[in-house]
Amino acid sequence: MARAKKVSQWGFVGMGGMACVLFLDLGTANIAPWWVTLLFVLLWVVLFLVALSWFLPHPKWVPWLPLLAFVVWLPTIVLGTRHLGWGA
Repeated sequence: MARAKKVSQWGFVGMGGMACVLFLDLGTANIAPWWVTLLFVLLWVVLFLVALSWFLPHPKWVPWLPLLAFVVWLPTIVLGTRHLGWGA
């Protein structure tokens, strides 16, 4: 009889975070130039593929990926709106 392996909840937490970051990235289209939004979405796709590959073997690493995406997103938007005139 095959034994079921317990799945960690951290992978699901990270994937939920990735969904939230995607909404932030897509919402950037109203503030930043189109190419900034495109770069954010491309970064999200790369991080999502990493999250998928880490989901079972390293589930505790997955929540760090949306945090990394947010750490890139926030200063970019703040600096862009303050110094580059985005959203004006």
